[in-house]
Amino acid sequence: MSRVPRLALGALLVSVLLAAGFAGATALAARSGKASPGSLPGVQMGTPHSLMQHAWLAYYDGHRDSYVNTDVSNKSQATSLGINYAPILAHTLGSASPMYFVKGRAAAGQIAVFGSEPGGSDYSPLWREVWVTWKAGAKPKLLTSDNQIIALAKAGKLTETMSSIVLNAPVTSVGH
Repeated sequence: MSRVPRLALGALLVSVLLAAGFAGATALAARSGKASPGSLPGVQMGTPHSLMQHAWLAYYDGHRDSYVNTDVSNKSQATSLGINYAPILAHTLGSASPMYFVKGRAAAGQIAVFGSEPGGSDYSPLWREVWVTWKAGAKPKLLTSDNQIIALAKAGKLTETMSSIVLNAPVTSVGH
């Protein structure tokens, strides 16, 4: 159970620009004496640069959001995903939002499903991994909403299993 199923993650390689557009704005702000977007007045954050990192897609309320995986509380999952192992994240289980991963049988095109997204009062980049499995006799369909998953579980069509794994995976863009 410590590995995230590749089918549920739906990898997509995209460029994540950590300081997209801020380099020019920072230079302009330095000349004008005004703070630039993304800067903190009086705080040196260093020189912005770009890097390439894998981004993933997950559903939330019927649309897709992009996210990046940075850290996880499970050592074997960290190794598998090539991200940081951060055991202290396990102490945040109570405040992490659910992120649903389908294990086993799944509908074509199934990716992970978020329990919240940026802008929501319960959004956090920390996610408690929840494993979803279809019950025998239930025909898998595409899961695109946490409310849909909860309703199908109540109807006896699938099972939700809460893990003790916390994944740090900030959403980088909403609504694809």
